[in-house]
Amino acid sequence: GSDLPLNEGCLEALRLVIPQGSMLAPQNPAAVVAGNVETSQALTNALFGALGCLAAGQGTMNNLTFGNARHQYYETICGGAGAGPGFKGASAVHTHMTNSRLTDLEVLESRYPVEVAEFFIRQGSGGAGQWPGGDGVVRTLKFTEKVTVSLLTGSRTHPPFGLAGGQPGRCGRNVCVQPNGTQQLLPGTAQVEIDAGGTLSLETPGGGGFGPPGD
Repeated sequence: GSDLPLNEGCLEALRLVIPQGSMLAPQNPAAVVAGNVETSQALTNALFGALGCLAAGQGTMNNLTFGNARHQYYETICGGAGAGPGFKGASAVHTHMTNSRLTDLEVLESRYPVEVAEFFIRQGSGGAGQWPGGDGVVRTLKFTEKVTVSLLTGSRTHPPFGLAGGQPGRCGRNVCVQPNGTQQLLPGTAQVEIDAGGTLSLETPGGGGFGPPGD
């Protein structure tokens, strides 16, 4: 019945057990990269799923870099959030430990050799459920100079899981189209040269649904 000071006193300490050699305690010569942007997303989804309180978000930050001898640029792209008991997942947002903003379109196009051809919500990419998952987005860039593009994107082969009977969100998809019309479906981690006039389209994953659809 008494007041408690802010930020003190009500939680028990947790003991974290992280075996050596596991994903969270890698040992040399294990490959380690993108812990802040990708591994953290998978870990957070796993914790929320284990506790039964939130379906998986998009599970990635859709890292995109492009550049050449004169220009270099890096952005992360939003997607769908997972649904939970009593609420739908948000669409076209970053989830969990990131809340970065994209460069304004006018600034991007005035400073870099690129045009934003498309940027819209990917309708239906969130998982169905009593409370559906949020939708991802489609973002298509058209390059006005030859550039090297690198991608580090998750949830391209394994969809963000639904929870409590909810359906998974849709996987993401990366497509490169060269000026001559050659189309290439890129894996989640890729590097590719795109000639002037070519495009890169990222379809980001949707979040998982919560609860059986139709309830």
